[in-house]
Amino acid sequence: RFLFAHPAHFLACGFGSGLSPWAPGTAGTLAAWLLYPLIRPQFSDPAFAVFLLIGFVLGVFAAAHTGRTLGVVDHGAIVWDEIVAFLPLAALVSGSLFLQALAFALFRLFDIWKPFPIRHFEARVKGGFGVMLDDLLAACYAYLALIVVIVAILALIPAALWLLKRTPAGGAAMQGAMRTVAVLSLSPSQRIVTV
Repeated sequence: RFLFAHPAHFLACGFGSGLSPWAPGTAGTLAAWLLYPLIRPQFSDPAFAVFLLIGFVLGVFAAAHTGRTLGVVDHGAIVWDEIVAFLPLAALVSGSLFLQALAFALFRLFDIWKPFPIRHFEARVKGGFGVMLDDLLAACYAYLALIVVIVAILALIPAALWLLKRTPAGGAAMQGAMRTVAVLSLSPSQRIVTV
């Protein structure tokens, strides 16, 4: 009943995901992850940015109204902040399920941990804007951590390949992989089967 009593409740509670009895913030982030493939194709890049900005502004008002109704400014059921903050991360890593899962985990980590200055702003910035801001900052931390992880993985690939080439089994595996890549890069009519 509460969810449908006011449009702000429906939005702030993440279409009902925030009413999860277990980890509502995680449920809201999961809702964003699941909604992303439905939402993103509807917008060009600039229109998606405008959509997120409008979502943030609406979230300020919806979170403020819902928080007043519930008697707690940043009530656990208010998860629109997680949804709006996670959608840009989902857009950045949409090409890889692994990176999506990593972005999800990093966002939840920083949203729960609240390293400086997130906790500082959470304590000082009140109302709906404060509710939305701390998750936006958690998304920024997750984005930076994601870049560090990706750069570290890319930096390790040459070293792993070098080590792999130095082992007898690894050298044979590398040659087989190179042949497979070479064959796959040819068109079907150019492929020659050799024994």
